[in-house]
Amino acid sequence: MAKLFGTDGVRGLANGHVTAELALDLSVSAAHVLAERGTFAGHRPFAVVGRDTRISGQFLEAAVVAGLASAGVDVLLLGDLPTPGVAYLTGSLGADLGVMLSASHNAMPDNGIKFLARGGVKLDDAIEDAIEARLEEPWERPTGADVGRVRTHATAIDEYVAHLTGTVDRPLAGIKVVLDCANGAASVAGPQALRAAGAEVVAICAEPDGLNINEGCGSTHLDVLQKAVVEHGADVGFALDGDADRCLAVDASGAVVDGDQILAILALSLREQGHLHDDTVVATVMSNLGFVNAMKAAGVTVRQTVVGDRYVLEEMKAGGFSLGGEQSGHVIMSEHATTGDGLLTTLQVLRRMAATGSSIADLAGVMTRLPQVLVNVPGVDKARADSDEALAAAVAEATAELGETGRVLLRPSGTEPLVRVMVEAATAEQAQGVAERLADVVRERLAL
Repeated sequence: MAKLFGTDGVRGLANGHVTAELALDLSVSAAHVLAERGTFAGHRPFAVVGRDTRISGQFLEAAVVAGLASAGVDVLLLGDLPTPGVAYLTGSLGADLGVMLSASHNAMPDNGIKFLARGGVKLDDAIEDAIEARLEEPWERPTGADVGRVRTHATAIDEYVAHLTGTVDRPLAGIKVVLDCANGAASVAGPQALRAAGAEVVAICAEPDGLNINEGCGSTHLDVLQKAVVEHGADVGFALDGDADRCLAVDASGAVVDGDQILAILALSLREQGHLHDDTVVATVMSNLGFVNAMKAAGVTVRQTVVGDRYVLEEMKAGGFSLGGEQSGHVIMSEHATTGDGLLTTLQVLRRMAATGSSIADLAGVMTRLPQVLVNVPGVDKARADSDEALAAAVAEATAELGETGRVLLRPSGTEPLVRVMVEAATAEQAQGVAERLADVVRERLAL
């Protein structure tokens, strides 16, 4: 059987790969594994469950709850809430387990299951492997008073918003913001949090109907936000993804401010406040060389990991670092959160704008992005991407061609059935040419 857990939980076509049966079995298995590891020792086990706005989240939520309660775990239903909100409440409510039902930025037909350990942190690989190994095993079922209770936690959004606004130490009055909620999990919490912090907010794509999450909006479709910022004469715009664990921005002219630039803004802000531990920021190998060069010039060390916010977080925890993130807009601020949080990131960038009186364009100008091209190659055997000798030779040849003015990164996606080819170069034309050439090699060598 193929490995179920990817870099961010179990994800796939809802009612195709991610079925009610799988959701129930995973929940039962998770309860058993955590019980045997002593997580529930000395008390009645307790879990929180949240979801994004996909209609499939309704039946998957029912299945997860059934699995947990049948295994003797009490459950609090959080309703539609961002992934970082579920993570926060897992910790603040003292839950033994958090479950988030979301496929993040994927299209509506997909869904996913993410488990969070006590404190709101992602499960490590060993625990995920143990959960997967225990699926469908025989077990002794509790009966009578030993089965779990299920309740609704009606104040989940208000508690999460209060946490977010508590991180902002100055009013955001005078800043006009367009917030694209991707018709997703932050459609209520997002505008509420920004308004509570004092910003003037124009909320767009904040009317989820169960079917329109990420549809032509959000962080994967920035043209909607760009147009809205210009039309409304806003100072800045932010676009979330479906579960709001990341965000991207645009300036007043509609120019994109990506995750690397956001990370640079926050790194300098935290250092000025004395909160950037060891003057170090954690990023991934996908970070633009312009970000690395800008941080070096500013005296900030960059630690790089493989792609995936869980690996960024692992490096942050290992070194006690306070800031990390990805170019895609996942930003982790460990002083306030255990995972990437698009709304927290938005508020902290707005705080920096308020503190300095600068536009986001001026703040992002600390770094100059090298031209970067990313080509996704679907329909290939991504498992062979790291072992094909001819492909490795093509990458080596391209790397030599680029020299010190660029680089090549080829990697299989951790969440989708495709291989990503990323090329940075001195010019956009060179980056595009090299990327397309390597993409052709991937299609030829890894064809199914």
